Amino acid sequence: MKKWMWSEQQRSSNSSSPLRLPLLQFLIQSAQELKVAPIVKYAALSLFFDRFYPSFSRFTQQGGVTANWLLQPIRESNLQLFSLISIWVSSKIHDSRPLSVKSLKSLGDKTIMEQHFTTRDFVEAEVVLLQVLDFEIGTANNAFVFLEELYFQFKEVAKLGEVLNFEACIDLMDLLYERDETSVLYSSPRSLAASVLVASYVITVPKQRQEFPVLPWVKFVTSCKEEDIKEIVTDILKHVFEPS
Repeated sequence: MKKWMWSEQQRSSNSSSPLRLPLLQFLIQSAQELKVAPIVKYAALSLFFDRFYPSFSRFTQQGGVTANWLLQPIRESNLQLFSLISIWVSSKIHDSRPLSVKSLKSLGDKTIMEQHFTTRDFVEAEVVLLQVLDFEIGTANNAFVFLEELYFQFKEVAKLGEVLNFEACIDLMDLLYERDETSVLYSSPRSLAASVLVASYVITVPKQRQEFPVLPWVKFVTSCKEEDIKEIVTDILKHVFEPS
Protein backbone atom coordinates (compact mmCIF):
# COMPACT_ATOMS: atom_id res chain seq x y z
CA MET A 1 0.00 0.00 0.00
CA LYS A 2 1.11 3.56 -0.64
CA LYS A 3 1.95 6.10 2.06
CA TRP A 4 -1.51 7.63 1.94
CA MET A 5 -3.13 4.29 2.80
CA TRP A 6 -3.91 3.11 6.29
CA SER A 7 -1.29 1.78 8.61
CA GLU A 8 -1.43 -1.91 9.45
CA GLN A 9 -2.87 -1.11 12.89
CA GLN A 10 -5.60 1.09 11.42
CA ARG A 11 -6.64 -1.54 8.92
CA SER A 12 -6.75 -4.27 11.54
CA SER A 13 -8.89 -2.24 13.92
CA ASN A 14 -11.49 -1.46 11.27
CA SER A 15 -12.12 -4.86 9.70
CA SER A 16 -15.70 -6.09 9.74
CA SER A 17 -14.90 -9.71 10.72
CA PRO A 18 -11.92 -11.46 12.28
CA LEU A 19 -11.01 -13.45 9.16
CA ARG A 20 -11.91 -11.02 6.40
CA LEU A 21 -8.74 -8.90 6.52
CA PRO A 22 -6.26 -11.80 6.89
CA LEU A 23 -7.94 -13.62 4.00
CA LEU A 24 -7.93 -10.47 1.87
CA GLN A 25 -4.24 -9.96 2.52
CA PHE A 26 -3.56 -13.63 1.80
CA LEU A 27 -5.39 -13.57 -1.54
CA ILE A 28 -3.79 -10.31 -2.68
CA GLN A 29 -0.32 -11.45 -1.63
CA SER A 30 -0.88 -14.78 -3.36
CA ALA A 31 -1.90 -12.99 -6.57
CA GLN A 32 1.30 -10.97 -6.37
CA GLU A 33 3.43 -14.07 -5.75
CA LEU A 34 1.80 -15.82 -8.72
CA LYS A 35 2.25 -12.67 -10.85
CA VAL A 36 -1.27 -12.82 -12.24
CA ALA A 37 -2.84 -10.01 -14.25
CA PRO A 38 -5.01 -7.52 -12.32
CA ILE A 39 -8.18 -8.83 -13.97
CA VAL A 40 -7.37 -12.32 -12.63
CA LYS A 41 -6.90 -10.92 -9.13
CA TYR A 42 -10.13 -8.91 -9.13
CA ALA A 43 -12.16 -11.73 -10.64
CA ALA A 44 -10.77 -13.98 -7.90
CA LEU A 45 -11.65 -11.41 -5.23
CA SER A 46 -15.19 -11.30 -6.61
CA LEU A 47 -15.53 -15.08 -6.74
CA PHE A 48 -14.21 -15.53 -3.22
CA PHE A 49 -15.45 -12.51 -1.22
CA ASP A 50 -18.65 -11.61 -3.08
CA ARG A 51 -19.92 -15.12 -3.66
CA PHE A 52 -18.11 -18.03 -2.00
CA TYR A 53 -17.32 -16.48 1.38
CA PRO A 54 -20.92 -15.35 2.10
CA SER A 55 -22.42 -18.61 0.78
CA PHE A 56 -20.51 -21.63 2.01
CA SER A 57 -22.05 -21.78 5.49
CA ARG A 58 -25.58 -21.46 4.11
CA PHE A 59 -24.71 -24.02 1.45
CA THR A 60 -23.65 -26.64 3.99
CA GLN A 61 -26.71 -25.96 6.18
CA GLN A 62 -28.99 -26.59 3.20
CA GLY A 63 -27.56 -30.05 2.63
CA GLY A 64 -24.81 -29.29 0.12
CA VAL A 65 -21.45 -30.99 0.29
CA THR A 66 -21.76 -31.41 4.04
CA ALA A 67 -19.72 -34.58 4.05
CA ASN A 68 -16.72 -32.90 2.46
CA TRP A 69 -13.97 -32.43 5.02
CA LEU A 70 -12.88 -29.15 3.40
CA LEU A 71 -16.06 -27.56 4.75
CA GLN A 72 -16.42 -29.49 8.00
CA PRO A 73 -15.32 -27.63 9.98
CA ILE A 74 -14.21 -24.43 8.27
CA ARG A 75 -10.75 -23.29 9.37
CA GLU A 76 -8.67 -20.35 8.21
CA SER A 77 -6.35 -22.77 6.41
CA ASN A 78 -9.29 -24.20 4.44
CA LEU A 79 -10.42 -20.71 3.46
CA GLN A 80 -6.87 -19.88 2.37
CA LEU A 81 -7.02 -22.95 0.14
CA PHE A 82 -10.30 -21.77 -1.39
CA SER A 83 -8.88 -18.31 -2.01
CA LEU A 84 -6.08 -19.94 -4.02
CA ILE A 85 -8.71 -21.95 -5.88
CA SER A 86 -10.54 -18.71 -6.71
CA ILE A 87 -7.34 -17.41 -8.31
CA TRP A 88 -6.99 -20.69 -10.19
CA VAL A 89 -10.55 -20.58 -11.55
CA SER A 90 -10.14 -16.93 -12.49
CA SER A 91 -6.89 -17.71 -14.30
CA LYS A 92 -8.68 -20.38 -16.32
CA ILE A 93 -11.23 -17.78 -17.39
CA HIS A 94 -8.90 -14.89 -18.21
CA ASP A 95 -5.46 -16.34 -19.05
CA SER A 96 -4.53 -17.97 -22.34
CA ARG A 97 -2.09 -20.06 -20.29
CA PRO A 98 -3.80 -20.68 -16.92
CA LEU A 99 -1.92 -21.30 -13.72
CA SER A 100 -0.95 -24.89 -13.07
CA VAL A 101 -2.06 -26.77 -10.00
CA LYS A 102 1.65 -27.37 -9.35
CA SER A 103 2.32 -23.63 -8.98
CA LEU A 104 -0.67 -23.23 -6.65
CA LYS A 105 0.34 -26.17 -4.50
CA SER A 106 3.92 -24.89 -4.30
CA LEU A 107 2.67 -21.53 -3.05
CA GLY A 108 0.24 -23.19 -0.65
CA ASP A 109 3.03 -25.30 0.82
CA LYS A 110 4.94 -22.10 1.64
CA THR A 111 2.10 -19.89 2.84
CA ILE A 112 -0.58 -22.10 4.45
CA MET A 113 0.93 -22.84 7.82
CA GLU A 114 -1.75 -24.79 9.69
CA GLN A 115 -2.35 -27.58 7.22
CA HIS A 116 -0.75 -29.36 4.28
CA PHE A 117 -2.88 -29.86 1.17
CA THR A 118 -2.14 -32.38 -1.56
CA THR A 119 -2.64 -31.89 -5.28
CA ARG A 120 -5.75 -34.01 -4.97
CA ASP A 121 -7.06 -31.63 -2.28
CA PHE A 122 -6.65 -28.70 -4.68
CA VAL A 123 -8.62 -30.49 -7.38
CA GLU A 124 -11.31 -31.50 -4.87
CA ALA A 125 -11.51 -27.93 -3.53
CA GLU A 126 -12.12 -26.62 -7.05
CA VAL A 127 -15.13 -28.91 -7.39
CA VAL A 128 -16.46 -27.82 -4.00
CA LEU A 129 -16.06 -24.13 -4.85
CA LEU A 130 -17.89 -24.60 -8.15
CA GLN A 131 -20.68 -26.44 -6.36
CA VAL A 132 -21.06 -23.63 -3.82
CA LEU A 133 -21.17 -21.13 -6.72
CA ASP A 134 -23.68 -23.34 -8.50
CA PHE A 135 -21.20 -23.46 -11.41
CA GLU A 136 -21.91 -19.80 -12.22
CA ILE A 137 -18.45 -18.28 -12.64
CA GLY A 138 -19.01 -15.42 -15.09
CA THR A 139 -16.92 -12.34 -14.26
CA ALA A 140 -17.63 -10.05 -17.23
CA ASN A 141 -19.33 -7.36 -15.15
CA ASN A 142 -16.13 -6.49 -13.34
CA ALA A 143 -15.36 -3.06 -11.87
CA PHE A 144 -11.69 -3.35 -12.81
CA VAL A 145 -12.54 -3.78 -16.50
CA PHE A 146 -14.60 -0.58 -16.42
CA LEU A 147 -11.90 1.25 -14.46
CA GLU A 148 -9.14 0.29 -16.88
CA GLU A 149 -11.21 1.41 -19.87
CA LEU A 150 -12.04 4.68 -18.13
CA TYR A 151 -8.39 5.32 -17.24
CA PHE A 152 -7.19 4.89 -20.83
CA GLN A 153 -9.96 7.19 -22.05
CA PHE A 154 -8.89 9.76 -19.47
CA LYS A 155 -5.28 9.59 -20.65
CA GLU A 156 -6.46 10.32 -24.20
CA VAL A 157 -8.37 13.49 -23.32
CA ALA A 158 -6.34 14.96 -20.45
CA LYS A 159 -2.65 15.69 -20.05
CA LEU A 160 -3.13 14.88 -16.38
CA GLY A 161 -3.63 11.28 -17.41
CA GLU A 162 0.13 10.89 -17.04
CA VAL A 163 -0.06 12.29 -13.50
CA LEU A 164 -3.03 10.32 -12.21
CA ASN A 165 -1.61 7.26 -10.49
CA PHE A 166 -3.22 4.04 -11.73
CA GLU A 167 -1.53 2.07 -8.95
CA ALA A 168 -3.47 4.25 -6.52
CA CYS A 169 -6.65 3.18 -8.30
CA ILE A 170 -5.66 -0.45 -7.77
CA ASP A 171 -4.83 0.20 -4.10
CA LEU A 172 -8.27 1.75 -3.64
CA MET A 173 -9.92 -1.24 -5.29
CA ASP A 174 -8.08 -3.57 -2.90
CA LEU A 175 -8.83 -1.42 0.12
CA LEU A 176 -12.58 -1.42 -0.46
CA TYR A 177 -12.72 -5.18 0.04
CA GLU A 178 -11.55 -4.84 3.65
CA ARG A 179 -14.99 -4.32 5.14
CA ASP A 180 -18.48 -5.50 4.22
CA GLU A 181 -19.88 -1.97 4.20
CA THR A 182 -17.41 -0.84 1.53
CA SER A 183 -17.11 -4.08 -0.43
CA VAL A 184 -20.85 -3.78 -1.18
CA LEU A 185 -19.87 -0.95 -3.55
CA TYR A 186 -18.73 -3.66 -5.97
CA SER A 187 -22.39 -4.46 -6.64
CA SER A 188 -22.45 -1.36 -8.92
CA PRO A 189 -19.23 -1.90 -10.89
CA ARG A 190 -19.58 0.96 -13.38
CA SER A 191 -20.37 3.55 -10.70
CA LEU A 192 -17.57 2.17 -8.54
CA ALA A 193 -15.05 2.41 -11.39
CA ALA A 194 -16.03 6.02 -12.06
CA SER A 195 -15.80 6.87 -8.38
CA VAL A 196 -12.41 5.18 -7.90
CA LEU A 197 -10.99 7.20 -10.79
CA VAL A 198 -12.31 10.44 -9.30
CA ALA A 199 -11.05 9.53 -5.81
CA SER A 200 -7.61 8.66 -7.20
CA TYR A 201 -7.59 11.99 -9.06
CA VAL A 202 -8.33 13.85 -5.83
CA ILE A 203 -5.68 11.93 -3.89
CA THR A 204 -2.78 11.69 -6.35
CA VAL A 205 -2.99 14.75 -8.62
CA PRO A 206 -1.42 17.83 -6.94
CA LYS A 207 -4.13 20.29 -5.95
CA GLN A 208 -2.59 23.14 -7.95
CA ARG A 209 -2.90 21.00 -11.10
CA GLN A 210 -6.48 19.81 -10.64
CA GLU A 211 -7.86 21.96 -13.42
CA PHE A 212 -9.48 19.16 -15.44
CA PRO A 213 -13.27 18.84 -14.84
CA VAL A 214 -12.99 15.17 -13.94
CA LEU A 215 -16.41 14.77 -12.33
CA PRO A 216 -18.46 16.19 -15.27
CA TRP A 217 -16.29 14.19 -17.69
CA VAL A 218 -16.81 10.92 -15.81
CA LYS A 219 -20.54 11.61 -15.62
CA PHE A 220 -20.66 12.19 -19.39
CA VAL A 221 -18.60 9.12 -20.30
CA THR A 222 -20.30 6.64 -17.97
CA SER A 223 -23.84 8.08 -17.81
CA CYS A 224 -23.66 7.65 -14.04
CA LYS A 225 -25.47 10.18 -11.88
CA GLU A 226 -23.19 12.86 -10.50
CA GLU A 227 -24.85 12.62 -7.09
CA ASP A 228 -24.13 8.88 -6.95
CA ILE A 229 -20.48 9.39 -7.88
CA LYS A 230 -20.06 12.12 -5.26
CA GLU A 231 -21.59 9.89 -2.59
CA ILE A 232 -19.35 6.92 -3.42
CA VAL A 233 -16.24 9.12 -3.65
CA THR A 234 -17.06 10.52 -0.22
CA ASP A 235 -17.40 6.97 1.16
CA ILE A 236 -14.08 5.98 -0.40
CA LEU A 237 -12.22 8.98 0.98
CA LYS A 238 -13.72 8.45 4.44
CA HIS A 239 -12.57 4.85 4.36
CA VAL A 240 -9.07 5.82 3.27
CA PHE A 241 -8.54 8.62 5.75
CA GLU A 242 -10.71 7.48 8.65
CA PRO A 243 -8.68 7.67 11.88
CA SER A 244 -8.06 4.51 13.87
